[in-house]
Formats: sequence, C-alpha cells, structure tokens
Amino acid sequence: MKMTHSLRGRLLWFLLAAITLAAVAQATIAYRTALHDADQIFDYHMQQMALSLRSGTPLSNDEARARMEAESSASGNDDMVVQMWSPDGVQMFHSVSRARLPQRAVLGFSNVRANGTTYRVFSIQTSNQTVQVAQDLAVRRNMAGNLALRTLGPIAVMMPILMLVVWWVVSGSLQPVARVRSQVAARQADDLSPVSDTGLPDEVRPLVQELNLLFGRVRTAFEAQQHFVADAAHELRTPLAALRLQAQSLDRADTPEARRVAVSRLTAGIDRATRLVEQLLVLARQEATAAEGTVARPVDLADLARRTVADLAGVAAAKGVDLGVQQADPATALGQPDALQILLRNLVENAVKYTPGGGTVDIAVQHESGKIVVQVEDSGPGIPPEER
Repeated sequence: MKMTHSLRGRLLWFLLAAITLAAVAQATIAYRTALHDADQIFDYHMQQMALSLRSGTPLSNDEARARMEAESSASGNDDMVVQMWSPDGVQMFHSVSRARLPQRAVLGFSNVRANGTTYRVFSIQTSNQTVQVAQDLAVRRNMAGNLALRTLGPIAVMMPILMLVVWWVVSGSLQPVARVRSQVAARQADDLSPVSDTGLPDEVRPLVQELNLLFGRVRTAFEAQQHFVADAAHELRTPLAALRLQAQSLDRADTPEARRVAVSRLTAGIDRATRLVEQLLVLARQEATAAEGTVARPVDLADLARRTVADLAGVAAAKGVDLGVQQADPATALGQPDALQILLRNLVENAVKYTPGGGTVDIAVQHESGKIVVQVEDSGPGIPPEER
C-alpha cells in the first residue's frame, strides 16, 4: 500500500496503528500473566490434593474416591486425574476419567504428553503407596484466555473511543494549517499581504514566517518595477520629444549647412537618449539587487578607483583631460561592489564631462580621522555655491 503524503493521514495511521499494537501487546501480556497465575494456583491445588490423599495405610477405592471428591469440591476443580499405586507397582486406584496416563510416575512436577494433549502431573511417594495427580494444560489455557478476555474487555470498549479522540485531536491541531492553505488559495495573484500565523503549531509557524518574508521581497521587487516604469516614462518623455523636434528640423532644412547642424543636433540627442536608457537600466538592476537583499561584501576601494580610471581613460583622452589616481591608500569597506562601481563611475564621468579640454581629474582614496574618504577632484568650473 502506498504511504500517504498527507501529514494528517500519516499521524492518524501511525497513532491508530500504535493504539492497535498497544492493545495486542496488552492482550499478550494479560494472557501470559493469567496463564502464569493459573499455573501457580493449579499446581498448588494439585499438590494439596496429593498430600491429602497420602496416608500411612493404603486407601481403598471408595475411600480414595470420597477423599478426592471432597478435595475437588473444595478447590472447585473436577478435571483432575488421580492414580495410586502400591509399592510393588499394582494400580490401586484410578479416578473416573477417559484420560489414560502412562503407568509411571516422576516424583514432583512434570509434563506428560498423552492422549494427544499435554498433562501437568504431580507425583508423591510414601512407604506404602504412590499418588499421582494430573490435569490437562488446556484447562489452564482456557482459564487464562477467559481471564485475559475479561481484562481486555474495557480496553476493547475504550479503543474506538480513543481512536475517535485521536482523530479529533489531530484534525483540530491541523485546522490552522488548513486555514492558512485556504487563505493562500483564495487570495488574488497581486495580493502579497502577510499570511496570519495565529494559532499555528511551532513546527509550521517558521514556514509561514518565511513565506511572509518571501512575499515581502516579491512586493519590494514589484514596487521597484513600478517605480522604474514610472521613472522611465517620465525621463524618456523629454528626450523623445526633443528627438522628434530635431527630426522635424532635419526634414525642414533646405541648405547643406542647416542639414549638417540638424544632423549634429539629432546625433547628440540620440547620444543623450542612449545614455539615459543606460542609466535607467543600471537603476533597474540596482533596485532589483536591493530588493533581493544582497549581502554586503568587502570591497577594495583602491582597486575600484584604478579600474574606474582604466574604464574611462579613453573618454578622458578623447577630450584632452588628464585622468589619474592621485592617491590610493589600502582601504577595504563593506558594500555592494557593483553599486559602488556605478557610483564612482558616475562621479568621474561627470567630472570628465564638465572639465574643459586640458584640465585634470584626480581620484584619491585616503584615510582621514579614522575614516575612509574617496574623493574626485577636477579643474572644471565647479557648481556655484547658490546652486549646490
């Protein structure tokens, strides 16, 4: 049979199987205990009967039968088989019974196989006779079975009640899990609100909490996407309108000089739009990285400065700007390498852009008052104090 993957089904199967096994074990223990007690009680009765039949003079059949009947009545047992022999081996007495035991006796207790069954035999010998008392072990087993059934009666009655209680407890304990499943199944695709973990078992609550954290990260990613779309729509509206106007100017140009100027302006507008799209894509990538909660890593700032200079050296040389690293002290900071690279590149690129030809742009990484300072300095006009 295929094992169910339902937690409720597994709990019910295992608990009900445990109850059933416990009942079987209890029945086995009760039967063995009752059989042991019955053996002790019947052995004692057999011993007492044999001792009561022992006397200093041989008993006649009538005397032995009368004494045996009295002992059987006193002990409540009428299934004993009694045999008596004289010292020369002649059988003096045999109780009224269809059982025929071997004509031999082992003193004390012994088990004898006869008549297709096993007898428990107790033999005692005196100077003038040997007394043997036997009993079929099936009698003891029947009595032990009856005692075990009486012991298991209350258990048999309680088992269905206990199973119902187990079913009720398991179903009630898993009800909060079913409630969470219903909440998740009923919500819309854009509903990323947290799932309530009230009343959940300790084993399930961490799963729901992690699910809520996942919902939070997805919600942040959606919000970043919406912000990006809004920013892109806003930022691209102006350059696209300018490109449209420049294209119209190119269409209306009637002289080669006017056409050349219009083409130059259109090319510059396309370059600006391309740069803007690149910046928007970088912004989208950084917002997605922030939404994913990227773990900060050690970043070598001096190496970062040198790589930035290497990336923009061609742009600076084309404009006639001297770009270089003025100072690079060993410095490491925790952060996101890509984001720091974009930040420093934007600073240096703006410095090169607004520095006149023949100017200089220097990058410095240094320690000041226990802090790490990354400085980009250029020889451009700078920003007037009133506009900063």
